[in-house]
Amino acid sequence: MNITIKDIASIAGVSYSTVSKALNDSSLVKENTKRKIVKIAKDLGYEPNFAAQRLVSKNTKVIGLIWPTIERTVLATLVTKISNEMAKTPYSMILSVDPIQKSLDTFKKFQVDGVILFGENTLTEINPNSIPLISYGVSGKKNYHYPIIDANHMKAMDDAINYLYELGHRNIKYVGNISPTDPLQMEKYQGFTKAMEKYNISYTNEDILDTGGLDWYHGYHAVDKMLKSNHLPTAIVGGSYDISGGIIRSLKENNVHIPDEISVISYDNIPQMAHLEIPLTCIGVSVEELAEKIVHSAITLIETKKLDSEVTKMIPSLVERASCATVRNN
Repeated sequence: MNITIKDIASIAGVSYSTVSKALNDSSLVKENTKRKIVKIAKDLGYEPNFAAQRLVSKNTKVIGLIWPTIERTVLATLVTKISNEMAKTPYSMILSVDPIQKSLDTFKKFQVDGVILFGENTLTEINPNSIPLISYGVSGKKNYHYPIIDANHMKAMDDAINYLYELGHRNIKYVGNISPTDPLQMEKYQGFTKAMEKYNISYTNEDILDTGGLDWYHGYHAVDKMLKSNHLPTAIVGGSYDISGGIIRSLKENNVHIPDEISVISYDNIPQMAHLEIPLTCIGVSVEELAEKIVHSAITLIETKKLDSEVTKMIPSLVERASCATVRNN
């Protein structure tokens, strides 16, 4: 038997309207009444009828999330944090790893109130009136028709190079995926080169190690190849958590001591970095902060149809651990 709001209202001894407000966590319902109604609904196994809800309130309290992959550790962690943050709100989330247009078509069928888009595959053309949409990605120079949460990769790389510079490093290599089709990875690479020039640190093409991918083994093989040359750095900047895990494993297998011989700092800021073979110094906006900003910006956009800024530049944080040290004078 399908349990309805009428059933809950009858048992609770309140109006249908009060039940509806309570289940939507309205401040207009007293807390003790709200708790009573929520408990009755849970005990009865009540499931909201989203189609009916849409007809009455013109919204479903559902947000769609388009994600390119959940295979990489950082992305999987961020998805989890976004889901946890969403659970603190009246909204629910559905996730799609399908291509963007297919995901949007699916979300339209579910009549979601808004969409969060991951910026590895941003859309330059979309009807801003079709559905509220917000992107986590790189603002760059393109004119998008939707708000963007920008993790500020340029600033992160500047902070990383400044940190190494203050430790005395002048021989620094970048190990990352240099992909012209991935704006996030390109901004990290460009941020590295711009920072090296800013701090007057000389570098050549040999100091840019293109991993050709974002997985653990890409970082491992890039550094393994580097160690066979005669151009060893005093410090390495890793382009991502997964890549840096491979960097650390390659250095350890080749008996290169971290950080006494080579320091390592990595982009990305997730809790797992503290639990690698060498606790990893990192730079980037924390996944907790990103998740909170993404979720609440999406809800603000849905409910007000506007945000304070079309581009929100986040502020990266540097977390010091055991993978970097001052350059020793020989």
